[in-house]
Amino acid sequence: MPRIFFATDLHGSEMCWRKFLNAAKFYDADVLICGGDMTGKAIVPIVEENGHFALTMAGQAQTVGPGEVGEVEAQIRRKGYYPLRVTPERLHELDGDEDLRKHTFQEVMLDGVQRWMEMAENKLGGSGVRVFVCPGNDDEMEVDDVVRRSEMVVLGEGRMVDIDGFSMISSGWSNHTPWNTHREETEAQLGERIELMAKQVPDPSRAIFNLHCPPYKSGLDEAPAIDADLRLLHGGRALRPVGSTAVREAIEKHQPLLSLHGHIHESKGAIKIGKTLCINPGSSYEEGMLMGAIIQLDPKKGIKSYQLVNG
Repeated sequence: MPRIFFATDLHGSEMCWRKFLNAAKFYDADVLICGGDMTGKAIVPIVEENGHFALTMAGQAQTVGPGEVGEVEAQIRRKGYYPLRVTPERLHELDGDEDLRKHTFQEVMLDGVQRWMEMAENKLGGSGVRVFVCPGNDDEMEVDDVVRRSEMVVLGEGRMVDIDGFSMISSGWSNHTPWNTHREETEAQLGERIELMAKQVPDPSRAIFNLHCPPYKSGLDEAPAIDADLRLLHGGRALRPVGSTAVREAIEKHQPLLSLHGHIHESKGAIKIGKTLCINPGSSYEEGMLMGAIIQLDPKKGIKSYQLVNG
Protein backbone atom coordinates (compact mmCIF):
# COMPACT_ATOMS: atom_id res chain seq x y z
CA MET A 1 0.00 0.00 0.00
CA PRO A 2 2.29 2.80 -1.26
CA ARG A 3 2.41 6.15 0.51
CA ILE A 4 3.63 8.81 -1.93
CA PHE A 5 5.18 12.19 -1.23
CA PHE A 6 5.14 14.44 -4.30
CA ALA A 7 6.88 17.81 -4.67
CA THR A 8 7.87 19.84 -7.70
CA ASP A 9 9.57 22.98 -8.99
CA LEU A 10 12.49 23.02 -6.54
CA HIS A 11 14.53 25.17 -8.96
CA GLY A 12 17.90 24.41 -7.42
CA SER A 13 16.95 25.07 -3.78
CA GLU A 14 19.15 22.71 -1.83
CA MET A 15 17.12 23.35 1.30
CA CYS A 16 14.02 22.10 -0.51
CA TRP A 17 15.89 19.04 -1.83
CA ARG A 18 17.04 18.16 1.69
CA LYS A 19 13.49 18.51 2.94
CA PHE A 20 12.30 16.37 0.02
CA LEU A 21 14.66 13.55 1.02
CA ASN A 22 13.71 13.95 4.70
CA ALA A 23 10.02 13.69 3.76
CA ALA A 24 10.35 9.91 3.55
CA LYS A 25 10.87 9.64 7.30
CA PHE A 26 8.86 12.71 8.32
CA TYR A 27 5.71 11.70 6.44
CA ASP A 28 6.32 7.95 6.57
CA ALA A 29 6.42 7.81 2.77
CA ASP A 30 7.97 4.93 0.88
CA VAL A 31 7.82 6.63 -2.54
CA LEU A 32 9.21 10.10 -3.26
CA ILE A 33 8.39 11.79 -6.57
CA CYS A 34 10.06 15.03 -7.61
CA GLY A 35 8.32 16.74 -10.51
CA GLY A 36 9.91 19.02 -13.09
CA ASP A 37 12.21 22.03 -12.83
CA MET A 38 14.85 20.66 -10.50
CA THR A 39 17.66 22.99 -11.43
CA GLY A 40 18.56 26.57 -10.55
CA LYS A 41 18.61 29.48 -12.94
CA ALA A 42 21.84 31.38 -12.23
CA ILE A 43 25.39 31.36 -10.90
CA VAL A 44 26.47 33.71 -8.10
CA PRO A 45 30.17 34.51 -8.67
CA ILE A 46 32.31 34.75 -5.55
CA VAL A 47 35.35 36.83 -6.45
CA GLU A 48 38.49 35.85 -4.56
CA GLU A 49 41.11 38.59 -4.20
CA ASN A 50 43.68 39.39 -1.55
CA GLY A 51 42.37 36.73 0.80
CA HIS A 52 38.79 37.99 0.75
CA PHE A 53 35.68 36.90 -1.11
CA ALA A 54 33.25 39.41 -2.65
CA LEU A 55 29.79 38.65 -4.01
CA THR A 56 26.44 40.25 -4.74
CA MET A 57 23.23 38.39 -3.89
CA ALA A 58 19.68 39.74 -3.95
CA GLY A 59 21.10 43.13 -4.88
CA GLN A 60 23.32 43.31 -1.79
CA ALA A 61 27.11 43.33 -2.04
CA GLN A 62 29.13 41.69 0.70
CA THR A 63 32.70 40.69 1.43
CA VAL A 64 33.66 37.79 3.69
CA GLY A 65 36.80 36.10 4.88
CA PRO A 66 38.02 32.53 4.29
CA GLY A 67 36.26 31.27 7.40
CA GLU A 68 32.87 32.54 6.25
CA VAL A 69 32.87 31.70 2.55
CA GLY A 70 31.65 28.12 3.10
CA GLU A 71 28.51 29.34 4.87
CA VAL A 72 27.92 31.93 2.14
CA GLU A 73 28.09 29.16 -0.48
CA ALA A 74 25.57 27.14 1.53
CA GLN A 75 23.24 30.16 1.68
CA ILE A 76 23.47 30.56 -2.08
CA ARG A 77 22.56 26.90 -2.63
CA ARG A 78 19.66 27.13 -0.20
CA LYS A 79 18.16 29.92 -2.29
CA GLY A 80 18.39 27.94 -5.54
CA TYR A 81 21.54 29.44 -7.07
CA TYR A 82 24.98 28.01 -7.76
CA PRO A 83 28.08 29.50 -6.07
CA LEU A 84 31.21 29.76 -8.22
CA ARG A 85 34.56 30.94 -6.88
CA VAL A 86 36.42 32.99 -9.49
CA THR A 87 39.37 35.32 -9.79
CA PRO A 88 38.76 38.87 -11.06
CA GLU A 89 40.36 37.80 -14.35
CA ARG A 90 38.01 34.83 -14.71
CA LEU A 91 34.99 37.01 -13.97
CA HIS A 92 36.11 39.42 -16.68
CA GLU A 93 36.35 36.52 -19.16
CA LEU A 94 32.83 35.35 -18.27
CA ASP A 95 31.43 38.87 -18.61
CA GLY A 96 32.81 39.15 -22.13
CA ASP A 97 31.99 35.73 -23.56
CA GLU A 98 28.38 34.53 -23.75
CA ASP A 99 29.32 31.03 -24.95
CA LEU A 100 31.74 30.65 -22.06
CA ARG A 101 29.03 31.77 -19.61
CA LYS A 102 26.60 29.18 -21.00
CA HIS A 103 29.19 26.41 -20.86
CA THR A 104 30.24 27.36 -17.33
CA PHE A 105 26.65 27.51 -16.13
CA GLN A 106 25.89 24.07 -17.55
CA GLU A 107 29.00 22.61 -15.95
CA VAL A 108 28.20 24.07 -12.52
CA MET A 109 24.50 23.17 -12.80
CA LEU A 110 25.23 19.54 -13.71
CA ASP A 111 27.68 19.34 -10.81
CA GLY A 112 24.79 20.52 -8.63
CA VAL A 113 22.52 17.77 -9.93
CA GLN A 114 25.23 15.18 -9.26
CA ARG A 115 25.57 16.60 -5.75
CA TRP A 116 21.82 16.04 -5.23
CA MET A 117 22.05 12.47 -6.51
CA GLU A 118 24.85 11.74 -4.03
CA MET A 119 22.83 13.30 -1.21
CA ALA A 120 19.93 10.97 -2.07
CA GLU A 121 22.21 7.94 -1.99
CA ASN A 122 23.76 8.96 1.33
CA LYS A 123 20.38 9.72 2.91
CA LEU A 124 18.19 6.93 1.56
CA GLY A 125 20.49 4.22 0.22
CA GLY A 126 19.41 0.84 1.63
CA SER A 127 16.24 2.30 3.17
CA GLY A 128 13.80 0.70 0.71
CA VAL A 129 12.42 4.13 -0.21
CA ARG A 130 12.00 4.63 -3.95
CA VAL A 131 12.86 8.03 -5.45
CA PHE A 132 11.69 9.20 -8.87
CA VAL A 133 12.52 12.47 -10.61
CA CYS A 134 11.30 13.90 -13.90
CA PRO A 135 13.14 17.03 -15.12
CA GLY A 136 10.88 19.80 -16.42
CA ASN A 137 10.81 22.39 -19.17
CA ASP A 138 13.37 24.59 -17.35
CA ASP A 139 15.86 21.72 -17.05
CA GLU A 140 18.49 21.18 -19.73
CA MET A 141 18.45 17.81 -21.50
CA GLU A 142 21.85 16.85 -20.08
CA VAL A 143 20.29 16.63 -16.62
CA ASP A 144 18.72 13.30 -17.62
CA ASP A 145 22.11 11.64 -18.11
CA VAL A 146 23.25 12.64 -14.62
CA VAL A 147 20.09 11.16 -13.09
CA ARG A 148 20.42 7.97 -15.15
CA ARG A 149 23.83 7.32 -13.58
CA SER A 150 22.36 7.40 -10.08
CA GLU A 151 21.99 4.09 -8.27
CA MET A 152 19.31 5.53 -5.98
CA VAL A 153 17.21 7.94 -8.05
CA VAL A 154 15.13 6.73 -11.00
CA LEU A 155 14.53 8.91 -14.06
CA GLY A 156 10.83 8.90 -14.91
CA GLU A 157 10.81 10.80 -18.21
CA GLY A 158 9.11 9.05 -21.14
CA ARG A 159 8.48 5.70 -19.50
CA MET A 160 6.09 3.69 -17.40
CA VAL A 161 7.18 2.39 -14.00
CA ASP A 162 5.38 0.14 -11.55
CA ILE A 163 4.70 1.43 -8.04
CA ASP A 164 3.36 -1.52 -6.06
CA GLY A 165 0.78 -2.41 -8.70
CA PHE A 166 0.06 1.15 -9.82
CA SER A 167 1.43 2.30 -13.20
CA MET A 168 3.09 5.73 -13.41
CA ILE A 169 3.95 7.57 -16.63
CA SER A 170 5.97 10.79 -16.50
CA SER A 171 6.96 13.72 -18.67
CA GLY A 172 8.43 17.13 -17.89
CA TRP A 173 7.66 18.60 -21.32
CA SER A 174 5.24 21.52 -21.58
CA ASN A 175 3.30 23.48 -24.14
CA HIS A 176 5.00 26.65 -25.39
CA THR A 177 5.83 29.40 -22.89
CA PRO A 178 6.97 33.01 -23.43
CA TRP A 179 10.44 32.07 -22.15
CA ASN A 180 11.39 29.49 -24.82
CA THR A 181 12.67 26.95 -22.31
CA HIS A 182 14.41 23.64 -22.94
CA ARG A 183 11.48 21.21 -23.17
CA GLU A 184 8.61 22.83 -25.00
CA GLU A 185 6.54 21.69 -27.95
CA THR A 186 3.18 22.17 -29.61
CA GLU A 187 0.03 20.81 -28.03
CA ALA A 188 -0.17 18.20 -30.80
CA GLN A 189 3.37 17.00 -30.13
CA LEU A 190 2.79 16.95 -26.39
CA GLY A 191 -0.39 14.96 -26.92
CA GLU A 192 1.49 12.39 -29.00
CA ARG A 193 4.20 12.14 -26.34
CA ILE A 194 1.65 11.44 -23.61
CA GLU A 195 -0.35 9.01 -25.75
CA LEU A 196 2.73 6.88 -26.48
CA MET A 197 3.15 6.33 -22.75
CA ALA A 198 -0.57 6.03 -21.99
CA LYS A 199 -0.87 3.11 -24.44
CA GLN A 200 1.50 1.13 -22.21
CA VAL A 201 -0.76 1.47 -19.17
CA PRO A 202 -2.66 -1.80 -18.58
CA ASP A 203 -5.36 -0.31 -16.34
CA PRO A 204 -5.97 3.48 -16.30
CA SER A 205 -7.99 3.16 -13.09
CA ARG A 206 -4.70 2.21 -11.39
CA ALA A 207 -2.53 4.75 -13.20
CA ILE A 208 -0.66 7.89 -12.17
CA PHE A 209 -0.01 10.54 -14.83
CA ASN A 210 3.01 12.52 -13.59
CA LEU A 211 2.89 15.39 -16.09
CA HIS A 212 4.71 18.62 -15.26
CA CYS A 213 2.28 20.87 -17.10
CA PRO A 214 -1.18 21.12 -15.51
CA PRO A 215 -4.39 20.68 -17.52
CA TYR A 216 -5.80 23.78 -19.19
CA LYS A 217 -8.52 25.70 -17.35
CA SER A 218 -8.34 23.36 -14.38
CA GLY A 219 -7.66 25.97 -11.73
CA LEU A 220 -4.22 24.38 -11.34
CA ASP A 221 -2.79 26.51 -14.15
CA GLU A 222 -3.62 30.09 -13.18
CA ALA A 223 -0.55 32.30 -13.73
CA PRO A 224 -0.09 36.08 -13.54
CA ALA A 225 -0.96 37.62 -16.91
CA ILE A 226 1.88 39.33 -18.80
CA ASP A 227 2.09 41.58 -21.85
CA ALA A 228 4.19 41.15 -25.01
CA ASP A 229 7.23 42.53 -23.17
CA LEU A 230 6.82 39.96 -20.34
CA ARG A 231 5.67 42.63 -17.90
CA LEU A 232 3.04 41.80 -15.30
CA LEU A 233 -0.43 43.16 -15.93
CA HIS A 234 -2.30 44.90 -13.10
CA GLY A 235 0.59 44.40 -10.70
CA GLY A 236 0.42 40.63 -11.06
CA ARG A 237 -3.17 40.49 -9.80
CA ALA A 238 -4.62 39.50 -13.20
CA LEU A 239 -4.53 35.72 -13.72
CA ARG A 240 -5.04 33.59 -16.79
CA PRO A 241 -4.97 29.85 -17.52
CA VAL A 242 -1.74 28.73 -19.19
CA GLY A 243 -1.96 24.94 -18.83
CA SER A 244 -1.96 22.36 -21.59
CA THR A 245 -4.99 21.33 -23.62
CA ALA A 246 -3.14 18.12 -24.54
CA VAL A 247 -2.71 17.22 -20.87
CA ARG A 248 -6.38 17.90 -20.20
CA GLU A 249 -7.47 15.81 -23.19
CA ALA A 250 -5.26 12.91 -22.06
CA ILE A 251 -6.78 13.00 -18.57
CA GLU A 252 -10.32 13.21 -19.92
CA LYS A 253 -9.69 10.35 -22.35
CA HIS A 254 -7.85 7.90 -20.09
CA GLN A 255 -9.23 8.91 -16.67
CA PRO A 256 -6.19 7.85 -14.61
CA LEU A 257 -6.62 7.41 -10.90
CA LEU A 258 -4.28 10.33 -10.14
CA SER A 259 -2.47 13.09 -12.04
CA LEU A 260 0.44 15.06 -10.57
CA HIS A 261 1.44 18.48 -11.87
CA GLY A 262 3.53 21.58 -11.15
CA HIS A 263 4.89 24.27 -13.51
CA ILE A 264 2.61 27.01 -12.17
CA HIS A 265 3.88 27.80 -8.69
CA GLU A 266 0.92 29.98 -7.69
CA SER A 267 -1.77 27.39 -8.47
CA LYS A 268 -1.64 25.08 -5.47
CA GLY A 269 -4.73 22.91 -5.31
CA ALA A 270 -6.52 19.64 -5.94
CA ILE A 271 -9.47 19.17 -8.32
CA LYS A 272 -11.34 16.38 -10.03
CA ILE A 273 -11.55 15.96 -13.81
CA GLY A 274 -14.07 13.19 -14.18
CA LYS A 275 -12.81 10.37 -12.00
CA THR A 276 -9.22 11.69 -11.89
CA LEU A 277 -7.82 13.48 -8.85
CA CYS A 278 -5.46 16.19 -10.17
CA ILE A 279 -2.93 17.81 -7.81
CA ASN A 280 -0.56 20.75 -8.07
CA PRO A 281 1.13 21.26 -4.68
CA GLY A 282 2.58 24.64 -5.73
CA SER A 283 6.09 25.90 -5.04
CA SER A 284 7.72 28.40 -2.67
CA TYR A 285 11.31 27.36 -3.30
CA GLU A 286 12.59 30.96 -3.03
CA GLU A 287 11.66 30.94 0.66
CA GLY A 288 13.14 27.50 1.26
CA MET A 289 9.63 26.15 1.92
CA LEU A 290 8.82 22.73 0.51
CA MET A 291 5.25 22.39 -0.67
CA GLY A 292 4.06 18.88 -1.35
CA ALA A 293 1.29 16.32 -1.42
CA ILE A 294 0.95 13.08 0.52
CA ILE A 295 -1.14 10.46 -1.26
CA GLN A 296 -2.04 7.14 0.34
CA LEU A 297 -2.88 4.52 -2.28
CA ASP A 298 -4.84 1.36 -1.57
CA PRO A 299 -5.08 -1.75 -3.81
CA LYS A 300 -8.87 -1.83 -3.40
CA LYS A 301 -9.92 1.77 -2.78
CA GLY A 302 -7.44 3.42 -5.13
CA ILE A 303 -6.80 6.75 -3.41
CA LYS A 304 -7.41 6.20 0.28
CA SER A 305 -6.47 9.76 1.29
CA TYR A 306 -4.49 12.80 0.23
CA GLN A 307 -3.22 15.95 1.90
CA LEU A 308 -1.43 19.10 0.72
CA VAL A 309 1.38 20.04 3.10
CA ASN A 310 4.20 22.54 3.42
CA GLY A 311 7.14 23.12 5.69
